Amino acid sequence: MKRVTAFVSVWLCVALSPIFAWADGMVVDKVYHPYVLPNEKAAEWRLHSRQTDTKNYLAQRFGLGFAVAEGLAIEGFAIGERNPNDRDNYDLAAFEGEVRWQIVEQGKYWADWGLLFELEKRTKESAYEATTGLIFEKEIGRTSLTMNAFLIREWGKDIEDEWESEFRAQYRYRLVPAFQPAIEIYAGQDFFGIGPGFIGLYRFEGQRQLKWEAGFISEIGHNGKDHSFRLALEYEY
Repeated sequence: MKRVTAFVSVWLCVALSPIFAWADGMVVDKVYHPYVLPNEKAAEWRLHSRQTDTKNYLAQRFGLGFAVAEGLAIEGFAIGERNPNDRDNYDLAAFEGEVRWQIVEQGKYWADWGLLFELEKRTKESAYEATTGLIFEKEIGRTSLTMNAFLIREWGKDIEDEWESEFRAQYRYRLVPAFQPAIEIYAGQDFFGIGPGFIGLYRFEGQRQLKWEAGFISEIGHNGKDHSFRLALEYEY
């Protein structure tokens, strides 16, 4: 555990260093939990809608994934986005590969930890994005605190080469498995948002289960309208 603590401390010092800019683009997204089920297979759909005073962004992603080893899962996504300047132009915008690694046994230490690695390629631009994320979760009575800190590298001929960082948090009350209200926080470049979230889980026979999430996030760091709505469904089997 000392090695995990030392690694986490160094990682946070690097990710939250002022030499890295906050991430731009669509900051509101899924708050990751550090757990990987044995032999899990998953199909996932996410929707994100963001409205500002001048533009309306819409993105969806479809993913398929599975566990490749104990505590290690991979997932691939196809990402569709609507051009905010042309509401009729909706296109396949990017592909993304993701690796989740549960690095400690659930409940063995004072908190649970995981790592996330992502690589995204835009389909019509020379633009790449690599992400390393640290995932933290701690149960406090009937509540759970989950935090994600991301270190992001962007590069390509059609994008400025830069390092960025991003932060997400979710404080959830485990009322009943099917309905768990939460408060969510998202921070990125020119964006600090907070709002309610709702998480639910329905278990079928065996390992099959359906997770759902929804959130309504308002940016509070600037004047003007900037609201985001997110919705996600994940079927694990």
